[in-house]
Amino acid sequence: MASPEKITVYNVADLRATTDDALVNYLNSLGLVQSHTLLDTRLALGFSAFLISAACFAWDYKLGFESTKQYTLIAVILYTLLNGALTYWIMFVERGTIYVGSTKDGKTRIKLISDSKKPQQKGGAPLYKLRVDVEDTKTGKKEKIELERTFSEWFDASGRFVAAPFQTVLAQRIPLVGKLDPKRAVAAATPSSGQNVTREQFAETPGYTAEILDAIASGLGESPTATATGSSANQDAGKKRRK
Repeated sequence: MASPEKITVYNVADLRATTDDALVNYLNSLGLVQSHTLLDTRLALGFSAFLISAACFAWDYKLGFESTKQYTLIAVILYTLLNGALTYWIMFVERGTIYVGSTKDGKTRIKLISDSKKPQQKGGAPLYKLRVDVEDTKTGKKEKIELERTFSEWFDASGRFVAAPFQTVLAQRIPLVGKLDPKRAVAAATPSSGQNVTREQFAETPGYTAEILDAIASGLGESPTATATGSSANQDAGKKRRK
């Protein structure tokens, strides 16, 4: 089912933000336990800097600059350090991380980092890049998975997000997600590059409505209307043969 909300398909930032939000909601719906440590640390640093600036304004307003200039100097130094720490945290610790979580038993930890990329050719769709780090907490074994798909695979032409194709990609490419959502994992997979992919290859997948199939067709560069007409023609031909 497509989201009722629409975004501008030419705004890569909106495409990425919407996809990131959908990814977090999907993983949480599978029973993974999300860790908010990264976000909580960022909020703590930012809020602390705000409190210092607010306190500095308050005592300067009430007591005047001359009597509080030593405290103001200390506040400025602390504010600078906190903002420097916040910048470092976002650029070198978070580094685009959108999800950190683990299974309920704590045996497996997963971390996802997203990014976007401009179209490789003129007129092409922008790319969504996803790096997945999966770690077995007992053995310490780590697995790295990288995905690179076009946004048009799960956004229709009007800018609505269609969840099923996106969830299918994740379930098929990330073993942990496929284990938690086996229905999506066994859905019709996209053939390897170099083969012709058509809307009909997804038509028999359970849960794929005509709306979802049209979104997939849009991502494949097909005309949903033409494809649907062709399907109707095939059905009519089948009815005539049965008669």
